[in-house]
Amino acid sequence: MNELEKVLKALANRRRLLILKCLKRGEEHSVTEIAAEIQLSLRSTSRHLKILAAADIIDKDQRGLEVFYRLAKNQKVFVSRVVGIL
Repeated sequence: MNELEKVLKALANRRRLLILKCLKRGEEHSVTEIAAEIQLSLRSTSRHLKILAAADIIDKDQRGLEVFYRLAKNQKVFVSRVVGIL
């Protein structure tokens, strides 16, 4: 129940849903790309990404100074359905 609650809380935000909609396409995106897509500052975008990562909804990959994000494999179907409702 704790895991489900963590996921649902992470999804209960309009900006985080926009991030997931961006990542739903199956591509990885950098923080900079995601921030531009959802029209939010890098700092705020990073905060939202941290919440999604803590809920195991997204995975991150550090490459040098840049961090890239993508949907977690175990969450793709669930997130696609949630985002599809939007």
